[in-house]
Amino acid sequence: MVDHGKTVWLCPGQGTQKVGMGRDLAVRFPAARLAFEAIDEALGFRLSHVMFEGPEDALTATHNAQPAILAHSAAVFAVMGTAVGVAAAAAGHSLGEYSAYVTAGALTAPDAASLVRQRGDLMQRAGQDRPGAMAVVLGLPAADVVAACHEASTKGAIAVAANFNTADQTVISGDPEAVAKAGAGCRARGAKRVIEVRVSGAFHSPLMAPAANRLRLVVDKTRFSEPKFPVIANATAEAVTTAARARRLLVDQLTAPVRWIECVEHAARIAGDDTRFIEIGSGSVLAGLLKRILPEAKVVSVGTADALAQFLEAA
Repeated sequence: MVDHGKTVWLCPGQGTQKVGMGRDLAVRFPAARLAFEAIDEALGFRLSHVMFEGPEDALTATHNAQPAILAHSAAVFAVMGTAVGVAAAAAGHSLGEYSAYVTAGALTAPDAASLVRQRGDLMQRAGQDRPGAMAVVLGLPAADVVAACHEASTKGAIAVAANFNTADQTVISGDPEAVAKAGAGCRARGAKRVIEVRVSGAFHSPLMAPAANRLRLVVDKTRFSEPKFPVIANATAEAVTTAARARRLLVDQLTAPVRWIECVEHAARIAGDDTRFIEIGSGSVLAGLLKRILPEAKVVSVGTADALAQFLEAA
C-alpha cells in the first residue's frame, strides 16, 4: 500500500495523445473500460473509438485531444485510485488540471470530459478568430524569456511567457509576428533552441480571453464538489481546497501562464519528505520535467496496462 499521505498525482496535458492510447487498459481492466464507456455516454459519441483506432487527425483535433487525454488519466485512476487512497495533493499541466480535480473527487470523469471538450472547442474557435502561435524556448532563464516577450509586444501584437516548465524551458505564446520576434530576441540572449509548436491558438495568453469568457458560463453550469485534498492551480500555484476557487482558477488558467515549476514545488511541500509522484495517463512528459525541477524526487509514470499491473503488484 502506497503511503497516501506522501503521494501526489500528476496529470498530463495536451500533446501527449496518440492513437491506441488506453486500448490495453480497456481490454485488461474492467474499471478502466467502464470509465471510458461512461465518458463516451456523457459526450454522446464514442471518443474511446477515436482514442483506440484513430484516425490521427481526428484525435489531434483540440476538442477531441483534450477529453481523450483526460479519459486516459481517469481510466488509470479508476483502477489504481483505491490502491493509493486519499493522496496528499494533485497537479495537472494545463488541461491536466481538470484530471487532477477528478482524482480529488471535485469533478466526475464524465463531467470533466464534457467540460474539457467544450474548453477545447472554445480554444479552437478563439484561435480561428485571432490566429496565434507558440514556441518552446530551451536553454534560457525565464527572466530573459519574459524580457524578450516584453520587447516583442508592440503595435498591438502580444507575446507572453505561457508555460514555465523548468528553469531552462519556457513556452511563449501570442500573435505570430510577436512570437517570432520574441523567439529572435531569445536567440540573441543566448537561447540554445527556439522550437515552434503546432497549435490551433495562442494558449495561456490574453488571446484566449474570448474563450475564457465563454468557458466561465460552462464551468458555472458544471457540478463541482469540494476537493478531498488540495489541487495545485496552474494560474497561481496555490493549493485549491474549495469548489468555488476551483471554478474561478480553471477559467483564469486559459489566459494565465502555467506556473509548473511552482506547482510541483508546492505539491512537494504539502506531501513533505519522501514524496512520491505518480503520473497517470499518456506518456511520461511530466516525469521528465519533474526530474529537472526536483532531481531527487521519486516518480513513476503509469499509462499502460503493463505499467498499471506492475504498480498494483508492488502496492
